Amino acid sequence: MKAYRAALLRFDDQGTPIHDEDGLLVIGPGADGTPLIRAAGSYAALCGNFPGVAVEHLPGRLLAPGFLDLHVHFPQLDVIGSPAEGLLPWLEQYTFPHESRFSEELHAGEMAEVFLDELLRHGVTTALCFASSHVPSVDALMAAARRRRLRLIAGKVLQDRHSPDGVRDDTEQSLVDTEALIGRWHGQGRLGYAITPRFAPSCSEAQLRGAGELAARHAGVWVQSHVAENRDEILWARELFPAARSYLAIYDDFGLLRERAVYAHCIHFDDEDRALMRDRGAAAAVCPTSNLFLGSGFFDYEGADRIGMPYGLASDVGGGTSFSPFHTMLAAYYVGREGQTKPGLSLPPAQLWWQHTAGAARALGLEGVVGNLRPGCEADFLVLDPSATPLLARRTAHARTLDELLFAMIVLGDDRVVERVCVSGAFLQSSPPAGEPTR
Repeated sequence: MKAYRAALLRFDDQGTPIHDEDGLLVIGPGADGTPLIRAAGSYAALCGNFPGVAVEHLPGRLLAPGFLDLHVHFPQLDVIGSPAEGLLPWLEQYTFPHESRFSEELHAGEMAEVFLDELLRHGVTTALCFASSHVPSVDALMAAARRRRLRLIAGKVLQDRHSPDGVRDDTEQSLVDTEALIGRWHGQGRLGYAITPRFAPSCSEAQLRGAGELAARHAGVWVQSHVAENRDEILWARELFPAARSYLAIYDDFGLLRERAVYAHCIHFDDEDRALMRDRGAAAAVCPTSNLFLGSGFFDYEGADRIGMPYGLASDVGGGTSFSPFHTMLAAYYVGREGQTKPGLSLPPAQLWWQHTAGAARALGLEGVVGNLRPGCEADFLVLDPSATPLLARRTAHARTLDELLFAMIVLGDDRVVERVCVSGAFLQSSPPAGEPTR
């Protein structure tokens, strides 16, 4: 067992933050040997409960849950910041050409290491990822994540039409490959598989039907896709599937809207769409930096909360402009202020943080597993330095409340705030050599 003394940030069942200014976090093995959080709370209340356990003191630091990223594209690392008129031109000019290279095992393997390094450097310890349409891209990413003992969920993209050579797959083979990948990777260590139609316009009815059948046969896997991101995309989807009530309903018609289904964007929704998401147990991945960068629109927080549609935050790299959860939370704050049906919504800093940790875990169906510093959660946490830069240090020195402290880090913070990252009970040091976990 190990223990750490510092300030703690954790959340109760309602998403209310709990701040222990002088806290103790105790890590130890669970029944199966998995490193878990055994206790978290006030140092004064807990220090006598663990005699003989060495305590590492971390003065001036904040221990917080590792961040979750609910939607990120592994093959789009090198297209961040590519200029385009909007979503569809961006896909054609940049994304598809880069993704075509992930059929090469060597390239996919090299990029998997860079991608995971970036996630971890920014404090992201759980991610729901798109691979490319190529099997080697999934194998490379999963193998690299397993070596690092990461909790990661990913899937091979399905796109058998309206896609260029190099990324377009074959309908029948794509489904055979997906089922084989589920058998190879789902439930291996901390890995999970996600059935991944790119978006409805890129998939034939036969491919979507097959994906829905796979989802029915494998209830424990995840489903992920895009929906209602861009108005041109919505018009295209409705032309291709005229019998569907809405873009979202296309996925429901094929059995792809259910628990453990996460749909990116969900911007141009009506209340019937939000209620359908809620009733099916699906969740939205909110991608504010991507939506602002591509001019797609604004997620409606008021509508989601009023209807009870689950959601959490995501980077959406490479349409998103940064791996940094601090940048994502700040962009979400902008969206709340300016992009609502009821303008002027002010998202509290702790609520923004919850959307990227415990709230994202709830949306992903992993509440009580990751995203919080609660007994029984897996031992993924961050050591944050609120004085990581001179300006941040000046601002946080004057913070009078938890909200002021968290908001200063959201506005002024970046990867420099993330001093250390603990994954599965061990602090990370560097990229592991092949076959070796990061310790």
